[in-house]
Amino acid sequence: MNANTAFAELADRYVAVWNETDAGARRDAIASLWTPEGEHFVRTLQAKGYEALEQRVTSSHEKNVRDGGFRFIATGDAQLLRNTLMFHWQMVPTGGGPVAALGLEFLQLAEDGRIDKDYQFILPTPAV
Repeated sequence: MNANTAFAELADRYVAVWNETDAGARRDAIASLWTPEGEHFVRTLQAKGYEALEQRVTSSHEKNVRDGGFRFIATGDAQLLRNTLMFHWQMVPTGGGPVAALGLEFLQLAEDGRIDKDYQFILPTPAV
C-alpha cells in the first residue's frame, strides 16, 4: 500500500465510524482509530477518551444517519503533512440528492498512526 492509499484509507475509516450502525463495531472502530486519550473538537464540543468519543460519534450517528437519512463520505483529497492528516467530508442523503453539510478534518496522529487530536470544522454548504 503506498502512502497516498494509506491516507485515503484512514480518511475512509474515519468517515465510516460516523456511519456505523452496530454499536459494538462502532466502539471497536473508535479504539482502532483514536488513542485512549484521543480528543475530538468541533465548535463548542470536546470529547476526550473512548467513552466520550463513543458518545459523540453515537450522538451524531443517531441524529444524522439513523434519524436524518444521511451518510458521511470522504471526498478523496486526503493529504499528510508531518503527523497531520487533512481531508474534506460531505454529509449526503442516503437516497441521493444535494450535499447537506461539508466538513474539514485535521487529524493529528500519534506515532502509532492513531488519532491523538481531531479538529473538525463545519464549512458553509454551497447553495444549490
